[in-house]
Amino acid sequence: MSSFAESIRDAVRGQHPIVYLQTAEEDRVLDLLRELSREHFQLETMTIWTCTRGLDGTPDTREPTAAINAMIDQGMKGFVIFKDLSGYMKEPAVLRAIRDAYYAILARGDATLVILSPEMVVPPIIEKEVYLVEVELPQARELMSELSSYEAKHALQLPEGLASELALSLRGLTLNEVRHILHRVRHAGENDADAIRDRVFAAKEMLVKKTGYLEYVPVHRDLASIGGQESLKEWIDKRQNMFNQEAMESGLPMPKGILLMGVSGCGKSLAAKTVAARWRIPLFRLDFNVIFSGLYGSPEATFHNALKTIESIAPAIVWIDEIENGLGVTISGSPDANQIFSAFLTWMQEKPPLIFVAATANNIQLLPAEIIRKGRFDQVFFCDLPDEKEREEILKIHLGRQGANVADFDLSYLTVATEGWNGAEIEQAVIAARIDAHQEGRTITTRDVTRHARQIVPLSETMSEQIKAIREWAWGRATPASGKKSRL
Repeated sequence: MSSFAESIRDAVRGQHPIVYLQTAEEDRVLDLLRELSREHFQLETMTIWTCTRGLDGTPDTREPTAAINAMIDQGMKGFVIFKDLSGYMKEPAVLRAIRDAYYAILARGDATLVILSPEMVVPPIIEKEVYLVEVELPQARELMSELSSYEAKHALQLPEGLASELALSLRGLTLNEVRHILHRVRHAGENDADAIRDRVFAAKEMLVKKTGYLEYVPVHRDLASIGGQESLKEWIDKRQNMFNQEAMESGLPMPKGILLMGVSGCGKSLAAKTVAARWRIPLFRLDFNVIFSGLYGSPEATFHNALKTIESIAPAIVWIDEIENGLGVTISGSPDANQIFSAFLTWMQEKPPLIFVAATANNIQLLPAEIIRKGRFDQVFFCDLPDEKEREEILKIHLGRQGANVADFDLSYLTVATEGWNGAEIEQAVIAARIDAHQEGRTITTRDVTRHARQIVPLSETMSEQIKAIREWAWGRATPASGKKSRL
């Protein structure tokens, strides 16, 4: 039995006259209430009020005060469910009627007035009379049951082993949203696991779009997209099968997060995306600039709502890019920033197990020590400039993406020509070379890449002092992503 079902059962057993259920899933909750009505009141029917139809379709009870008074005067028993009452909670007459209903039902003990609403609106004047239950979204077991039921009813055959994965991935969605996805899968005749996953991720993308302060990031690259960084890739790969419901229930230590710091352009953001691609978990970007902008209310409230949304759609990977700009010392002194910083530290320590945080930082020196201590992030990785072997891997990756035959290139020469470059600079040189070759109607060559390599001044030269400072900080403090000690 779900926790919200137990909360409702406790409310009925405790003879609470008024129960407020905060939920957007009316059908799901009504099914449960029917079951509880038979169990507790020995009644097969319930009375339902809406502002359009009144009490069970009685027109003269469309006005909420009249409906509540009718419930009291007629001595209605069992669950009397008010679907639209939250919209009238500012009216003094309605609040008086609710209090009158509380005392009338309390004396009889044979009924429960249930307020059903997707938002929580409980004015202080009736706080003591209302028993509030926040109805959680369907959990993995309920979703698994829904998938099995849908497969049987509609003769849908999901790929083997996918149902248990979907039961976890679909968390954060209502049962109706789940059914909509399954309807689309069935009518499209899809039997490909990746295509079905994409539909689930698209539904979660739509969910976070409504918030405005979270962004869904589609990822299609895997570990092969990263040149070098073998230690980081090994860390990600080892934990691929540890971030799921089965691992959590078996008591395995769940990965919490990683902090990727280092030289700009060396693949920190790509590595964060790669975690999501490898683990097949949706990736959401949390933008502190939007939170502090005030567009969605006070920064503290917006941040709290963002964390609640993330928790509701777990499993999820939260990507925080350039975390030092949001939580670093540059914003200390701001009351909102200090409160958000404290809330973030607590959340990182206590967050649900199926949320993984992938944060990146260019200037980790700006971050307070509390953020990077063990227990919040599992590991701090330092992404340095690629060495010769890693530059060769990066060249192969980007030449391949541009449709070039890697065997036709002098990779030894190009790795020397790009010494001191980061991965982003190598990528741009290859892209520029491809554009030149395309304009001349021919394939890309080593000479094209070399020509652009001579024109680019790498960041390691223009920002040499800053890069040296980053390397000095990382020495002995962070794990090299490449598996080698930083080259000071």
